[in-house]
Amino acid sequence: MFVTTPGRTDEESIAQAKSFAAEMGLSYVPRNKQSIRKLQQITNSDCLVLGKERYELYRLNETEPFFFHPNLASIRIKRLEKGEQDAYLAAAGIAEGSEVLDCTLGLGSDAIVASYAAGAKGRVTAIEENPYLSLLVEKGLSEWKTGNEKMDEAMKRIEVKTAPHLKVLEALPDNSYDVVYFDPMFETAIKGSSGIQALAFFASRHGLTAETVREAKRVARKRVVLKDLYKSSRFNEFGFQAIQRKTSKFHFGFMDIKE
Repeated sequence: MFVTTPGRTDEESIAQAKSFAAEMGLSYVPRNKQSIRKLQQITNSDCLVLGKERYELYRLNETEPFFFHPNLASIRIKRLEKGEQDAYLAAAGIAEGSEVLDCTLGLGSDAIVASYAAGAKGRVTAIEENPYLSLLVEKGLSEWKTGNEKMDEAMKRIEVKTAPHLKVLEALPDNSYDVVYFDPMFETAIKGSSGIQALAFFASRHGLTAETVREAKRVARKRVVLKDLYKSSRFNEFGFQAIQRKTSKFHFGFMDIKE
């Protein structure tokens, strides 16, 4: 992985890119009017472009970057505002004041919707293991303007932690959050989902384990929730009660925590 700037840049942006590269232990490569593809051919490496408006991750030999965009969360929130139900919120039992630990931040859509529903009295913490993906999404959450003030505030309230989720869970006291949520990479990719395919290049490949589920049950006060493909074996393997959704390729499963 190396760091560079957008094609049109200035001395301040170059200085920031150099400083960030040094801080992260990465190489800084000057753009010098060259394309990202050309720089990647020279370095044989993935690339992180630090722009003023957004950060972009380019996988080696891929022409389209991965970048944060809250489109899906925005659509879901518009539906909530119309009085429609959200499948994730229903499965997790998230409402105003809920405290949620999202163990798989990814694109951030579920964390945004959870923060919106939990409101200012709630709390949403989201974990991402990949430091570059974490940085990219955290910047987007703090700076993106959607035109919906309540949604913008919800994004800014999300606390992002960069670490393996098991490590974070093990360090937490019992009953720390109402809900602990997992949306691991699907066992089989969903065809036609460019967002999931782009995310798959950078997301953690660590699967769900019995140890992780055990820690999640210790940390959760009310529910542990899993999102996965409708045909996934993980619902039965770990004891999640799956909620069947005939028109969706993925389902939610939950465990109620007995107090």
